[in-house]
Amino acid sequence: MKIVSWNINGIRATRAGLKEVLDSLDADIICLQETKVTRDLLDEPTAIVEGYNSYFSFCRVRSGYSGVATYCKSATTPWAAEEGLSGLLNNNKGPIGCYGNVEEFSEEELQSLDQEGRALLTQHKILNSAGKEEALTVINVYCPRADPEKPERKIYKLQFYRLLQTRAEAILRAGGHVIVLGDVNTSHRQIDHCDPTDLESFEDNPGRQWLNQFLGECPVSDPGATDPLILTNGDAPSGCFFDSFRYYHPTQTNAFTCWCTVTGARQTNYGTRIDYILGDKGLVQAEFLDSIILPDVEGSDHCPVKAILKCSPIPAIKCPPLCTKYLPEFAGRQQKLSQFLVKKDKGLTSEYGARDEQPGSQGSSEGTAEALVRKRPLEKVNGSTVKKKSKPVVGGTKGSLLGFFKPVALKATSTHGERSSSLVGPAEEKTDLVQQDSVPTKTKDSQQQATFWKSVLKGPPPPPNCKVHGEPCVLRTVKKPGPNCGRQFYVCARPEGHSSNPQARCNFFLWVTKN
Repeated sequence: MKIVSWNINGIRATRAGLKEVLDSLDADIICLQETKVTRDLLDEPTAIVEGYNSYFSFCRVRSGYSGVATYCKSATTPWAAEEGLSGLLNNNKGPIGCYGNVEEFSEEELQSLDQEGRALLTQHKILNSAGKEEALTVINVYCPRADPEKPERKIYKLQFYRLLQTRAEAILRAGGHVIVLGDVNTSHRQIDHCDPTDLESFEDNPGRQWLNQFLGECPVSDPGATDPLILTNGDAPSGCFFDSFRYYHPTQTNAFTCWCTVTGARQTNYGTRIDYILGDKGLVQAEFLDSIILPDVEGSDHCPVKAILKCSPIPAIKCPPLCTKYLPEFAGRQQKLSQFLVKKDKGLTSEYGARDEQPGSQGSSEGTAEALVRKRPLEKVNGSTVKKKSKPVVGGTKGSLLGFFKPVALKATSTHGERSSSLVGPAEEKTDLVQQDSVPTKTKDSQQQATFWKSVLKGPPPPPNCKVHGEPCVLRTVKKPGPNCGRQFYVCARPEGHSSNPQARCNFFLWVTKN
């Protein structure tokens, strides 16, 4: 079984068709984050994809923001699906259940954490490598980003982490297996960051501290840390999850999943690894074969990550109620192809034996040439009935549309290619001469006007060259709110990269003056 996670950065902005994108990922379960589609923006081609059943979690507080979606192949149809982590969206009666102890959260906090469409759960049955049936819950998450200028978002992010851990551990404690995957929005180790700053305080980041706890890893600065897996909090299975990529590739460097597209950082691989497939310890050790990054897949500022498992899925007979095809706006539209091949009345045939199309279709019998011939009125001539002749079409062959586009006759020319004066009237000869004399005058006037306007409207000055590479810079505009918002500046045109990379952008910077 293959599972893929990808922050798609707008599901409606895919360059190719969605089915082509899903097929190219070659996976049984495809979890997408940052779909940027809300219920009012979801269209049928996105909701109903042939060969897949889909499940969406929508943002309820902002249109075209956040959102996650899970697409399952028909052979991996889940047995249950649920939206949100708190259970409040399902009145704590969700089909998956196992919400854990959430007493540390207020009801308002729980509602807020599920209002942005950041979590979606699907529960599957698998046949493990030992031939035993087990339950596997896949938690697709798009964790919040901590905005430095909004302290409340940092608190929101940490609350989301704690609620995610509470739910995942509760499901794991109830039996079966759990996979938490998606955009976690935190690079775990220094090896997962292209250019880590403040190395002394790198491990002090609250997001990294949570990952250490969730994965049961002690901080590097702890001299007594010998075992990377430590169970804490009594019976709580804290630390029973593995970062599957690092489990198989513990020392691989330059393995990133997200780059800044504005600065072209992907060209120099100047990025971070913030997309994960985190599996419980028993599942990763017994069923995982590999976990990889797909940096060559473009279409977003993130790339997909993929896990390959030995187990095989056991599909449900029917999709769970959360399936998108059951939404009222799509219910009944996903039909078999045979339902469109309606048997037609055999009596409605043309005189050539061909069956007429259904009324109202593009190929309706009332719009065909054969039908026009059959419905042509009849008249009596010398006591016998004959078909009434149609009037000839002016300017072309009778009954041909091409007759309306009769080409204009070309004027005769002499053997030297010049128009013969014997076929052109005096007035026409005079007109041609006037036109020929006026061409150079008009051209000269146009050139003079262009020169005048160029002298008045000089346009922007050429960009300066950067100091290191001596190449023309690019013009940027400050979009961040603040005193410099709207100001323009020049920077090196090369993509962003590490300072040790000679092919990367240099540190040239120049404000554009108002003069």
